[in-house]
Amino acid sequence: MSIKKQLGMGLMSAVLGITLIGGGTYAYFSDSEVTNNTFAAGTLDLAVNPVQIINVDNIKPGDSFIRDFELQNNGTLDIGKVLLETDYTVIDAKGDNTADFGEHIQVEFLYNVNNLDEVIFETSLAKLAEMTPEAVNQNIFYPEFGDKGLPVGATHDLIVKFTFIDNEQDQNQFQGDSLNLTWTFNAQQTEGKQR
Repeated sequence: MSIKKQLGMGLMSAVLGITLIGGGTYAYFSDSEVTNNTFAAGTLDLAVNPVQIINVDNIKPGDSFIRDFELQNNGTLDIGKVLLETDYTVIDAKGDNTADFGEHIQVEFLYNVNNLDEVIFETSLAKLAEMTPEAVNQNIFYPEFGDKGLPVGATHDLIVKFTFIDNEQDQNQFQGDSLNLTWTFNAQQTEGKQR
């Protein structure tokens, strides 16, 4: 056989082999199914009512103010922890302050709505601002919420008492001053679980 014939036969054999291989793949049975899957994340939505817990003026040493407020879980996930960050600024009207006004404001978190006599935690506003949010949770919210946290749809009443401490010394430096308090409540989810 000539070289041309051998090449032609080889080429024909290759084409026939490719055709058989290609055609053979369509000879098997097949089936397919499609699944549609969804991952939808839940929401954490902590609300505070009222949003302005205290607004007083013309206070003097010895005055105290009891206010109640409510934490609400309006989300779709349980809240495991509530962390509180405290920040305040003092406006020194006369520029003569030698002490921090926040050290003279006592803060008490109270248990009972009716008796208002059982103190959960007590400190000065200045010390509260220095505490870590985790320490505040352990001292204030954990005794109230415990391990259950704040479940979906739940509300929890909290009571706080602010007192301008009368230290029986000269506190004239605070006359005309004001203190702007910001409390930031941060909600954290419960731990994830296998479902």
